[in-house]
Amino acid sequence: MAKILIVEDEKPINNLIKKNLELVGHTCISAFDGECAFDEIEKQDFDLILLDIMLPKLDGFQVIEELKGSTPVIFLTARSTVEDRIKGLKLGADDYIIKPFDMLELQARIESVLRRVNKAHTTFCLGDVKVDLPGQQIHYKDTMVEFSPKEFLLIETLIKNRNIALSRERLLEIVWGYDFGGDTRTVDVHIHSIRKKLGWEKVIKTVYKLGYRLEVK
Repeated sequence: MAKILIVEDEKPINNLIKKNLELVGHTCISAFDGECAFDEIEKQDFDLILLDIMLPKLDGFQVIEELKGSTPVIFLTARSTVEDRIKGLKLGADDYIIKPFDMLELQARIESVLRRVNKAHTTFCLGDVKVDLPGQQIHYKDTMVEFSPKEFLLIETLIKNRNIALSRERLLEIVWGYDFGGDTRTVDVHIHSIRKKLGWEKVIKTVYKLGYRLEVK
């Protein structure tokens, strides 16, 4: 997974982002002002920087100008004007996300940027299961297993959000879309099929009164 620098001066937000990204396998370092960010950048290389704009000492715009495109950047900021978004993107940001944001959307945006810069892992292995995400192929014990498009998208969603509990409603929203007319039992049926096909009965955990979590140590 990726090494990510989180530059956010509000410690609760910084810690929340770090905790959630580390759950899915990323390595995260926290910085709480612009100068601290540069100290970390000088000490080590990062695959991605999550950058607030309103920071002590040096603001996010100053930080990205100094980077000169050396590292991909996603702005995470409460500054929502069109002018700020345009300025951030013109300075070289790969994405611009306005607070408050959804953690699952943040993870999806991170994956998108990492894919563009070839830093995303495209193969997921767990026990006897190997998942080729771009090729949409899954092998179990060296044998290709057939899945419907919805089953594969559900597996992909669980993998990208591994170790995070996802509600049935959220899985319906991501995999089937906002206008899906079915109910949450659709998710249960597909999870049962995936567990059986991949031997993931103990890997896909049922979260009581919520949904499911792909548990990866």
